[in-house]
Amino acid sequence: MARAARGIGGGVLFLDSEGLSKFVSDDIRVTRIIERSRQRGLTITTSPLTFIEISHPGIDRRRLSWIRSALDVVPVSQEIGRSAEALLAATGLHGHKYAIDAVVAATALSRPGPRVILTSDVDDMTQLLGKDAEIVFV
Repeated sequence: MARAARGIGGGVLFLDSEGLSKFVSDDIRVTRIIERSRQRGLTITTSPLTFIEISHPGIDRRRLSWIRSALDVVPVSQEIGRSAEALLAATGLHGHKYAIDAVVAATALSRPGPRVILTSDVDDMTQLLGKDAEIVFV
């Protein structure tokens, strides 16, 4: 189930909304996971939709901008959209509650190598990604 990111070389550490939100708010645990992941050669990645999902009037816009420039932000393409639709169909999930999660999962799957996802949606991400990614609860 959810484990800490350890011993993984190459691949990606993917931030969903909770992972990104905690990174923006300088959460010590998430920041340490990101630092260790970088040292191990993982690319820190997210979706542009994740930035939209965490935006609110009180967010530190300067830090958000700095973080955006430091991450690999993967554009949402038609291929990722189709993959997200396929993930929803395969799992029986549907609707707006799962739409962004499906895009995040499809985007993570579009990246090569081992994939680690920082998320608070362990159940949803486990359904969408199965064994194709390591799910880390944050």
